[in-house]
Amino acid sequence: MNARTGFEQEGGPFWDPRITANIHAAGAVLWRTTAGGAIEIALVHRPKYEDWSLPKGKLDPGETPILAAVREVREETGLESRLGRYLGHVTYPIPGHRKLKRVDYWAAELLGGEFTANSEVDLLSWHPLDRVMDQLSYPMDRQVVRAFTRLPARTKTLLLVRHGKAGRRDRYHGPDELRPLDREGEGQARALVSNLLAFGASEVYSADPLRCVQTVAPLAEKLGVEIRTEPLFSESGYAEQPDEAGERLRALVSDSAVRVVCSQGKVIPDLLSGLADRDGLALPSARNRKGSVWVLSFAGPRLVAADHLDRSLSAYVVPS
Repeated sequence: MNARTGFEQEGGPFWDPRITANIHAAGAVLWRTTAGGAIEIALVHRPKYEDWSLPKGKLDPGETPILAAVREVREETGLESRLGRYLGHVTYPIPGHRKLKRVDYWAAELLGGEFTANSEVDLLSWHPLDRVMDQLSYPMDRQVVRAFTRLPARTKTLLLVRHGKAGRRDRYHGPDELRPLDREGEGQARALVSNLLAFGASEVYSADPLRCVQTVAPLAEKLGVEIRTEPLFSESGYAEQPDEAGERLRALVSDSAVRVVCSQGKVIPDLLSGLADRDGLALPSARNRKGSVWVLSFAGPRLVAADHLDRSLSAYVVPS
């Protein structure tokens, strides 16, 4: 049981579903703000099941839950959205089959679009938070919405990336800060692009070692922005000025931009611990492997959620 979400969260969005589930899906609590400032949540009606539920659907082969959540919202509602914090997951048996289904959920802010009825969904309705529970057909969906309501709907997102694979340090003949990504690391860098864009990534920062800059270079190219180098987030810079690095990271949290920061393995755990300890947040366990991402959510200046996405962004295969 996860203390923050209140329901199952064995290992985060990329925990191996084969341990508990045969089928993997993803969805979202899609929300918007009314002209009066109230929060409303979108529910979809599926005529096949005669139910009202949160938008969700199965992952395509090779697709990450992140991308599936955004795609399913778009396909079922016609609306574009931006992911925020991770809300946890539910697991349940499929009637008539010896299979379990796992669905990961994110908060997703409405960006635009217009609902169009389709083969799966014939109606969409928006409900205020104090009425949405009564409209949902399933208790598990209510669990997800409760997780959503435990924190403010609108949070500020900062994406902290560990650089991709760059071979072994002892096999590179040259200054370590110039060691480049290897072929697998280049693949990780490419795979990060669409997944980071799902969270609204708009600005790119990086520690100055080449492998860090190369990890976020495809994203910067896609966005058409410059990579701003931050020596404080390198191993040498952090070792000399850890407090300044923590303050710099906090200063990068923005109301108007979703910033991506690429750093190194000996920096990220300590940097995060400093932020979390100061704000009283318990961090989930994570291996912080190369090519992985922390999605950090802030309410005002305070870190209120930290969700770890493992490195398998490009190789997530749903077992049959």
